[in-house]
Amino acid sequence: MKLSENNHLRDFTTDARVLTIATIAVVVATAGLFACIVLLKLIRLATNIAYFGQFTFADLKLQDTSLGLAAVVVPVIGALIIGLMARYGSEKIRGHGIPEAIEAILLGRSKLDAKVAILKPLSSAISIGSGGPFGAEGPIIMTGGAIGSLIAQMLPVTDNERKTLLVAGAAAGMTTVFGTPIAAIMLAVELLLFEWTPRSFIPVAVAAIIAEVERTVLHLPGPIFPFQGGTAVSFVGLGGWVLVGICAGLLSGLLTQMVYACEDAFQKLPIHWMWWPMIGGLVVGIGGLIEPRALGVGYDNIADMLDGRTLAAAALLLLVVKAIIWSVALGSGTSGGVLAPLLIMGGAMGAVLAGILPAADPGFWALLAMSATMGGTMRAPLTATFFAVELTGNTHVLVPLIAACAAAHAVTVLLMKRSILTEKIARRGHHLVREYRVDPFALTRVREVMTAQVESVPATMTLHGAAAFLTAPETRHPSFPVIDENRRVLGLIDPPAILRWRRAGKHRTTTLGDLLAGSKVTLAYPDEYLEGLSDKLLMANVSHLPVVTRESLQLIGYVGWKDLMRVRSRKQAEERDRSTLLGFGTRRGRKADAVEGV
Repeated sequence: MKLSENNHLRDFTTDARVLTIATIAVVVATAGLFACIVLLKLIRLATNIAYFGQFTFADLKLQDTSLGLAAVVVPVIGALIIGLMARYGSEKIRGHGIPEAIEAILLGRSKLDAKVAILKPLSSAISIGSGGPFGAEGPIIMTGGAIGSLIAQMLPVTDNERKTLLVAGAAAGMTTVFGTPIAAIMLAVELLLFEWTPRSFIPVAVAAIIAEVERTVLHLPGPIFPFQGGTAVSFVGLGGWVLVGICAGLLSGLLTQMVYACEDAFQKLPIHWMWWPMIGGLVVGIGGLIEPRALGVGYDNIADMLDGRTLAAAALLLLVVKAIIWSVALGSGTSGGVLAPLLIMGGAMGAVLAGILPAADPGFWALLAMSATMGGTMRAPLTATFFAVELTGNTHVLVPLIAACAAAHAVTVLLMKRSILTEKIARRGHHLVREYRVDPFALTRVREVMTAQVESVPATMTLHGAAAFLTAPETRHPSFPVIDENRRVLGLIDPPAILRWRRAGKHRTTTLGDLLAGSKVTLAYPDEYLEGLSDKLLMANVSHLPVVTRESLQLIGYVGWKDLMRVRSRKQAEERDRSTLLGFGTRRGRKADAVEGV
């Protein structure tokens, strides 16, 4: 193949349009940032009204409320309001937001309603403000995504560009809450984009970076949980990192099962789903009496665990109560996020295990368990790793974090078919694959799969002769290329073509060359890739194409859809079939065959 013919092939298909989308992403990030700030203010306002009767944005602590036993009723009232909003406003506000964003991306052409952009943050503020054991990040991701989608819907963009702007808004929202732009970008790659291309990565990165710069200008805190501790790097330490990861993976599986067991239980109730959050709210209220620190976003708990101020007994109580009320509340269909609860429950487990793990600075094992539990539950190990680093501003714990997250990821992938995020989508009847691979069609040329020994018919064959040839018992194929004396392809014949010509009144002695004169022929070339060939087959509405040389256009092969399917089968065989390349296994196999033949 000549160099000039290869110029159209590139590492990436991205063009200058990405700069336009990146510019729009700046607007999306700014709008998302201010929407998220409003949500954080609403949560604080709702908390102060519900537990203190004060219309103020002051940072009052839930455990300081003077309501006493009456505090049990607060989550119930909040849940009732959310149930009414979901039923008469939009059912999409139910849940923690990320599955809904994924579903919109994959199934809804990345379109989110304006109702969602308004009702989701409002319902989450009420849910968390009335004691719901959730974080604000899931609803904020959904809100930021809704803003990105709404802005994109007002502009002439493709579905992929709309998806990119939705995810850009989500990344900006996460960055606003936690000051973690790198983790937000990784969340987009691991969970939301379902691709790894510059056309999506660049605008999302722009949105996250702009949100980080703007939040810094507004003097929002970062890192929000400073931590400078660590541990010595050793094989003993490595064992501790992996053990924490394994325990976090098991906890992730347990938490996921608890959430969906609760959801299944609510499904069996003989009442409308609008009332389910009230039952969850009652459980939350009772749990708050047992352990008040389990209510709300609980960021103070994270800070205490990283400072090493949480004792093992207190951590165990927090873990148990938080897990129960969080699972029941989330299973009831209320509105709230999962990231902060996962950090708290994972950190509590780490605080409990710290006494039997190798020596480390206070809070180190809690940090590892937080990150690993988040990564294992969401099946996003890189997001969880960078999230912990950016939350704490501590890059020295990067290796222990990735070790623990990888171990947790391995446990959950092997034990569970789906994550807490994708299980909800699967229950709605949609299968989701989160493995990204290079398309084998993009790596395989036509010459590698075509049939080189081509059966063809001459242009001098008559219409009658072609009909007899195609209906003969020994004819093995449904279509054949027609070639002239120089082996140039004039077209294809098949039984439907013969019938069309006969019905059109063509004489039986007319040659195929005359019948095909002036007709347009779709051709394949040996050096083109199968992803382009599949488009040709579809556009021409045929199952086979003749393969010709670029220079002389002479017939050299034949290729069809079955050849494309063999490429898929070969790719599967590469993952399924095992062999030894050095030949040791082959010699043993021959010896075994010889023994069996005796």
